[in-house]
Amino acid sequence: MKDDKYKLLSQVAYLYFIEDISQQKISEKLGIYRTTISRLIKEAREKGIVEINVRDFDTKIYALETHFQMKYHLKFIQVVPTDLIDSDQEKDEGISRAGAAFIKQRLEKNSIIGVSWGRTLAQTIGCIENRRNTHSVFVPIVGGPSHVNTRYHVNTLVYELARKFGGSSQFVNATVVQESKALKEGISQSKYFSELHDYWSRLDLAIVGIGGKLTVKDSQWRDLITSDDYEDLEQREAIGDCCCRFVDRDGKVLKGSLYERTIGMDLTDLSRVPTSVGIARSKPKAKAILAMLKRGYINALITDEETALEILKISDDLYLQEYLA
Repeated sequence: MKDDKYKLLSQVAYLYFIEDISQQKISEKLGIYRTTISRLIKEAREKGIVEINVRDFDTKIYALETHFQMKYHLKFIQVVPTDLIDSDQEKDEGISRAGAAFIKQRLEKNSIIGVSWGRTLAQTIGCIENRRNTHSVFVPIVGGPSHVNTRYHVNTLVYELARKFGGSSQFVNATVVQESKALKEGISQSKYFSELHDYWSRLDLAIVGIGGKLTVKDSQWRDLITSDDYEDLEQREAIGDCCCRFVDRDGKVLKGSLYERTIGMDLTDLSRVPTSVGIARSKPKAKAILAMLKRGYINALITDEETALEILKISDDLYLQEYLA
C-alpha cells in the first residue's frame, strides 16, 4: 500500500475511533466526501489498521446464544457461563442474577405480569434491588401448593414483585391440584377467579419456571399428585412440567385426570403472551426445557452453559461438536 493511502486510512481511523469525531466532522475537516470517509473506516478495519477488542465478553457463549435464538426463534436468550468446579448453589445464583437483570430491563410501566412459582423464581426475585414505580399489575398464573416454605409460594412472589416495582398484586386462594374435576371447575368459574382469567388473557410478560423429570419428587407441589397420576404420567413418558402442566419429549401437553384437576394457565395460552421467559437450569431439566422450546411455549430463556450443552446433546444438534472443538 502506498504511504499516502496508508497515512490517510490511519488518520481517518484515529479521528473516528480515538478522537470520537463523527464521520460528518471528519469529512469537513479533511475535505473528503462523507461516503468516502465511511468507506475508508471500513477499509482500515479490513486491512488490520484498526483492531477492536471488547473486554469481558465471551464470544463463544454469544455464538451459542445466537444458535439457540435462531433455531428456536427466541426473542431473548442468556446462557450463563459455568465451570466444572462450580457448585449447584453457584449455578443457581448465576441464573438468578441473570433472571433478575432481565426482569428489571424488560418490565415496563403499566404492564400486566404473570408469575408461576418455585425455588428458582424465588431466588431470582430475591436478587432484584433498586425499587422503582411501574404501576404494573402482578398476578399468579398457577394455583398454590398444599404446603411450602412461604418464600416460594406464588402469592409471596407476586407480592414481592409488586412491592419492588411499585405495582399492585392479585392473589390465588386455591391449591394447584384439586381433588376432582368438578371442584376445579367450580373454582375456575367462580366470580373471584374470573378477574384472574381476564388478566391471563392480557399478560404482557410471563415469568415461569420449568420442572424436571418425574423422579424429582422434592419439588414444591408434586405431593399433590396421586399414585395413579404418577403411573399415568410415567406410562405416557412425561419429562417435565411448566405452570404445572406436564409435557412429553415433543412438548405435547398430557391431558387427562390430572390436567382436568389442575388450576393453571394452559401452555397454548402461555405461547401467546408477547414475552414468556423460562428461567431454569440443570441437566435433569434439559428435556423439559427443550420440549418448551420446540413447541414455542416460551420465547425467551435464561439458563446456564451446562444445561444448554445438554440440550444440544439430547437433540442431536451438530453445533455441539463445533462448540466443543
